[in-house]
Amino acid sequence: MPLAEPASHRTADVRGADAAGWRVPAWRLPGWLVIGLPILAALVVGGYRLGAPSLWRDEAYTLEVARRSFGQIFSLLLHVDAVHGPYYLGMHVVVSILGTSEAALRLPSLIATSLAAGVLAALGSRLARASDLPVPSVTGLLAGLLYVAAPQTTYYAQDARPYGLVTLFAVAATYLLLAAMQRGRSGVGRWAAYTAAIAATGMTSLFALLVLAAHGVTLLLARDRAHLLTWLASAAVAVAVLGPLIVLGYGQDQALGWVVRPGAGAASVMVSLFAGSTALIPLVAGLAVCGVASGLGAAARRREVTVVTVATPWLVLPPLILLAVSLVKPAYVERYVVFCQPALALLCAAGLAWITRLIATSSAGWRAPALTWGTPAVILVVLAVLVAGPQRAARLTSARPDNLRGVSAVIAANERVGDVVFYLPSEARVVSMAYPVPFGKLRDLALKQSPVESDSLTGTQVWAPVLAKRFAGPPPVHRVWLVQWAGQLALRPSTKVGLEELLLVHRMHRVRRWTVQSVVLSLYAT
Repeated sequence: MPLAEPASHRTADVRGADAAGWRVPAWRLPGWLVIGLPILAALVVGGYRLGAPSLWRDEAYTLEVARRSFGQIFSLLLHVDAVHGPYYLGMHVVVSILGTSEAALRLPSLIATSLAAGVLAALGSRLARASDLPVPSVTGLLAGLLYVAAPQTTYYAQDARPYGLVTLFAVAATYLLLAAMQRGRSGVGRWAAYTAAIAATGMTSLFALLVLAAHGVTLLLARDRAHLLTWLASAAVAVAVLGPLIVLGYGQDQALGWVVRPGAGAASVMVSLFAGSTALIPLVAGLAVCGVASGLGAAARRREVTVVTVATPWLVLPPLILLAVSLVKPAYVERYVVFCQPALALLCAAGLAWITRLIATSSAGWRAPALTWGTPAVILVVLAVLVAGPQRAARLTSARPDNLRGVSAVIAANERVGDVVFYLPSEARVVSMAYPVPFGKLRDLALKQSPVESDSLTGTQVWAPVLAKRFAGPPPVHRVWLVQWAGQLALRPSTKVGLEELLLVHRMHRVRRWTVQSVVLSLYAT
């Protein structure tokens, strides 16, 4: 049966010697340590300076929606952003209890990332045993710690968006799939838990349902026909549960209008993000290749579920499918496939275990036993040195698209009573939502209905003639703040209200311009 634990592993992680004569200590780490250490490491690494980076625009949306009542959130979801509905509802509870600080908003992502690291370690241990890798508990522990060490993991642990939760549910679903397969047909409860985990994955990101493609390939590679129909039934039930959310989200696909067709460099950017940096690509890729090589042994010949048959489809298929679909209808964004990061950690941990076994079975390993463990230790040290810089960078405001705290500070330091603000385009109004106090003193002449009143994310605009009338006063307008995205300065406004805003400010003289990362603030006066 797939994933059945070899008898030699029931009392120790590894046999003292195999047929080839290689020797490793016959011991195992306690389960609480294998799971607990990655959880603790993730809490420390991800929790350090958790509230230091400024909120960026997507986090501002999280804050703005989470402040609404349950009824107001449901009303919003009928019009826009339904795919994030479960996350917003959960964040409403978080904000109600913990407040609206940066750290409070990001705490659910940190906790989810930490739990994902622990579950991944348990998954790695299970797969290492099935793959006949040395000291499976250490391999599992390394998988959890390598996941924590990835700069992308830290980034999303410190992001008030659902991607940490997505990863947790994807890892849990994979673990539950393997547990259900091991139990056989009697594992009805485990299959039900797997179905629930897949449904939870889809509730936090519909794109993450691509993990089902990876799970299906895993079963096919293992030739596990006994569980294929059960898996299909579980997947069908999960998708059926998500049916209303899928239908509603598909009807709101205009929300992805900002996503562009991926260019030739999209894949290389993704590889760099998963590795941690361009400099890390050779080392991480080498370890991953060694991890794949670890699946070419006896376990693979028995067609069992191994690290390779689980991690490789998980790492490769979802990004490839989303990239391919995006060539027809743009939908690919790097963060939509971040739930595949744990698969890379599994392969790298397996690669280290495979290197250890390779050296142990060599004549050099017999002559110098310290070489067996020394080589992977050196690799880990080199990895730690190379990842230190990207890890520091991942927790900086400059790593986020926006510095909305800095924008708010400029407004607070330079605004005057009676100042007017124009947001061009109107979606740039999100800039005011993360740190709203200074913006609350500015008159938003183009605003017709607030986001809450209009069941929208950024509110609705008045007609251009109404804007011109408001601008004429009373009271008279003497100073105007123009808020724009740096990447859209050269674009012609797409609405009549936007054209009117530009016409009005161009009748004035520009006093000063500030560029704060992605946001350009221009102050005009009469």
